[in-house]
Amino acid sequence: MTVDVPMLHSRTTDGPVTHSIEVRGVHKAFGQFPILRGLDIDFVDNAVTTVLGPSGTGKSVLLKHLVGLLEPDAGEVVVFGQDIWKVSEAERYALRKRFGVLFQDGALFGSMNIFDNVAFPLRKHTDMTEDEIGDLVMGRLAEVGLENAAGKFPNEVSGGMRKRAGFARALVLNPDIVLFDEPDSGLDPVRTSLLCDLIKDMHAQHGGTYLLVTHNIPTARKVSDYVGMIWQGQLVHYGQTEEAFASEDPFVRQFLVGESAGPLGMD
Repeated sequence: MTVDVPMLHSRTTDGPVTHSIEVRGVHKAFGQFPILRGLDIDFVDNAVTTVLGPSGTGKSVLLKHLVGLLEPDAGEVVVFGQDIWKVSEAERYALRKRFGVLFQDGALFGSMNIFDNVAFPLRKHTDMTEDEIGDLVMGRLAEVGLENAAGKFPNEVSGGMRKRAGFARALVLNPDIVLFDEPDSGLDPVRTSLLCDLIKDMHAQHGGTYLLVTHNIPTARKVSDYVGMIWQGQLVHYGQTEEAFASEDPFVRQFLVGESAGPLGMD
């Protein structure tokens, strides 16, 4: 069963709910294995949405569709009013620059120090001077608490610091949309909580549409304005966080509570 996004107000907006990202009837299979099976979801703008679901249900595949790394077998991915597979490659490239992405473990370049990793998008996509780049990069590093680690290399800092550096890099172009692919993977509970605080603080400062994919239920509860749940390649729930955790839907309740009894089994 799929549902439409409720016409609600997030805690970060005062006007009508709008959608910069619309996924309409998207199908995707790899060989004989269907992953997305007619997925429909409109993400609420200027809010933090966490996408949950069992392993292999298509969460990371969805993120790759949103930035145009995967083309759907059927359906539409509409970003800022444009179907990203009905525009030119140059237009799709321009749309991608309005995204920031925090990959698992930060995905930093090992041969570059933290400063140069964060500066990389500015040097590649802008005509800013090195002085301008330096000011912006150090500002972003200060926001994530890494101003004193600018000269260190990724292998010289902790996993949590690498993620924070990746977050700074994701924000450096002032994106309208930021995607997080399991940002809490590999972190202990305390550092996960601190990362959640940082995500909330950065969203409060900069706004934008934040989309997280995670398996961590406490992360979803702490950081999200909205929770979307995908099962068997379809949307089974999308609503405000409080609604999700109060839901009596068998699948939603089983997944969020972690019960063994319910529609979700081992296969």
